[in-house]
Amino acid sequence: MFSRAGRRRTPHFGRRQLATVAKGTHAPLPQRDCKTLTPPYAMLMYRLSLARQFLKDRPLTLSEKILYSHLYDPEKSLGGGGRIRGEKYLQLRPERVAMQDASAQMALLQFMTCGLPTSSVPVSIHCDHLIQAQTGASPDLTIALDQSKEVFDFLESASRKYGFEFWRPGSGIIHQVVLENYAAPGMLMLGTDSHTPNAGGLGMLAIGVGGADAVDAMTGTPWELKAPQVVGIHLKGKMSGWTTPKDLILHLAGKLTVRGGTGKILEYIGPGVASQSCTGLATIANMGAEVGATTSTFPYTSQMRAYLRATGRADVAQAADVAAEHGLLFPDKDAEYDEYIEIDLSELEPHINGPFTPDLATPISKFGELVKEKGWKDEVAAGLIGSCTNSSYEDMTRVASIARQAKEAGLKAKVPFLVTPGSEQIRATIERDGVTKSLEDVGALVLANACGPCIGQWKREEFKGEENAILTSFNRNFRGRNDANSKTMNFLASPEIVTAMSFSGQLSFNPMQDTLLDASGQPFKFSPPAGETLPSIGFAVGDRSYRPSAAPAPEPEAEVLISPTSERLERLEPFGSHFAGEEKELSSMQVLLRVRGKCTTDHISAAGPWLKYKGHLTNIAENTLITAVNDEGGEVNVAVDYEPGKEPVQDTIPHVAQRLKARSQPWALVVDDNYGEGSAREHAALQPRFYGCAMIVARSFARIHETNLKKQGVLPLWFVDKEDYTKIGAGDHISTIGLDKVIAGDSSAQVTLEVTKRDSGEIFQIPTKHTLSEDQIAWLKAGSALNFIRDQKMQKP
Repeated sequence: MFSRAGRRRTPHFGRRQLATVAKGTHAPLPQRDCKTLTPPYAMLMYRLSLARQFLKDRPLTLSEKILYSHLYDPEKSLGGGGRIRGEKYLQLRPERVAMQDASAQMALLQFMTCGLPTSSVPVSIHCDHLIQAQTGASPDLTIALDQSKEVFDFLESASRKYGFEFWRPGSGIIHQVVLENYAAPGMLMLGTDSHTPNAGGLGMLAIGVGGADAVDAMTGTPWELKAPQVVGIHLKGKMSGWTTPKDLILHLAGKLTVRGGTGKILEYIGPGVASQSCTGLATIANMGAEVGATTSTFPYTSQMRAYLRATGRADVAQAADVAAEHGLLFPDKDAEYDEYIEIDLSELEPHINGPFTPDLATPISKFGELVKEKGWKDEVAAGLIGSCTNSSYEDMTRVASIARQAKEAGLKAKVPFLVTPGSEQIRATIERDGVTKSLEDVGALVLANACGPCIGQWKREEFKGEENAILTSFNRNFRGRNDANSKTMNFLASPEIVTAMSFSGQLSFNPMQDTLLDASGQPFKFSPPAGETLPSIGFAVGDRSYRPSAAPAPEPEAEVLISPTSERLERLEPFGSHFAGEEKELSSMQVLLRVRGKCTTDHISAAGPWLKYKGHLTNIAENTLITAVNDEGGEVNVAVDYEPGKEPVQDTIPHVAQRLKARSQPWALVVDDNYGEGSAREHAALQPRFYGCAMIVARSFARIHETNLKKQGVLPLWFVDKEDYTKIGAGDHISTIGLDKVIAGDSSAQVTLEVTKRDSGEIFQIPTKHTLSEDQIAWLKAGSALNFIRDQKMQKP
């Protein structure tokens, strides 16, 4: 089923595939004005033709076509010969920016410091992260509107001033709303959330970034990306029965691991692509983030065309058809991939991934054995479906078919069964079509159209501090992710499997082969689920007040609402540069601690109750690294301040960082592999920088986080020899050697660390490597990318 090899040229995968799936007869929503939604295909094809001049007529992957058609200056990015993928930095021109309410706060605060009247590209803001799941959609939304009023008012007032499209709380999860309204084949979009790649389900490149990267696009500054390698994933065969697109990406996560996609785009090709619905492709693209992929994409299919028409974007579909005829939306014949993977969908079975990491994949046929082997209690404590990953109409109708079978058998869910619609459009449609009633009839609680439990916004009183297992159709399952209980084991599965297992209450239950007892005590077995790709009578609009006016004009006179006494919002002060004077090295940095093992952005800047401080750097910095493990003692959130000439002081990690900041002592961190994996939250870079962190040296970094560190003026270095990680400890002092050459513009220069041991005074050197580009060196010199952008704008007449 799964085979993998190195570079591979693939057969032509072109426009003929459009004919392999029927267009369907789905009644669409009223068609919309698509002027600002349709990519400028003619311009993109022209830019691609310019780029090809530097590529020696090499056949291109779809990913390359989209990237190279969005270059600012093809000669600067592609000229000079040599390998491009994995080597050169591309300066790109994104077409759109999307931001969710938690990350939008800091992004807007940064944008405001630039002094511009509006954004260079269309921007949308989506209020989905600040609604906590408690008792149900309506009361939960009412509470959120009260508790987060000042944040919502800030976002709405900023949107009014700068001309952004503002989606009110309750309108839906950013990624579902983007897919329904903004995504388009061949587009390049940035989003301030790690699951932005969800929009790749419509054959585009949607990339998760930090807020400072979004500011690049908003200010018209070239956005820089190291040219990713491209992994070709060839799909053949067809799924059947219980198997879903979610199972494909769960299976792939198990093969690639959480680091296997780092610095790579996953490009799906082959006849198996055409058999998937557009929203199914979005599910696959969404969870590409769990293997560290830059993003995921697919060639244009008739399923995409049908989805565009059904969501009121027939004009986009028509323009995409023309672009596809010219070859823009497919890979070239004989395009070469850096890696090549083959998957036979007909052999794929449902998977369950976890606990505590999304890449621990187990086929459902073997999961019962794993439960026994690990000695887990054979109980399911809760089942949760929906989220940005699996809340499409197709998902919900397939789940409803299971619920109806259960009702006929006289069964109800044995555990709390929570349902999160992805958008107001989905909520209204499934309510109209009886899907919601089918779920509620068997005990489901329908939550607000928001992220909720998926991101830790779940007020769960049960099982506090106790080991328990939950099943979710979400995308991420790190410790404490959902309910702040580090002992809650979150297993990821398709919504169909989660639903069926919620009726058994047993972790080992396999609905494909096991039976339950119906209301009369007779054996009952579920039949495979069945659903509809798109609603046959079209999508329902729902509450129209949630929808913003398209492309609103900026209102320069509008006041951005920030109270000077707010505990949730705080205007930003620019960071100072470490190189403001003649200094060209980082000298005598004290090591705060050596971090052991997995350290995600959740470890560096926790979510949950801390989300309310996303717009207040001083307050949210209090959670810096509070769940990180100190490698020198194995304790969580413990650090020691070894101030020269004084007795060591043990305290929490943020409090020791505050002590260093108070005496203007620059400091550094030593960290393990894949540091900063997970969410694209730039606070994980902002907070250490706010406390005075100057450098982080790692065995390896996750892509988004490394870029976020560079944006905030923190120097990220990689150990040449990963074993050198153990040679540096808390209280040691580090100085750089060779950074002066990098600062002077020699990006090929090596930076060496001179380490002075705290206890012995021994001095030795450790070689490192860096990934700084020319522009990123400029950010470091200026103190942050934002400082550099502002300086550049001020210098222009």
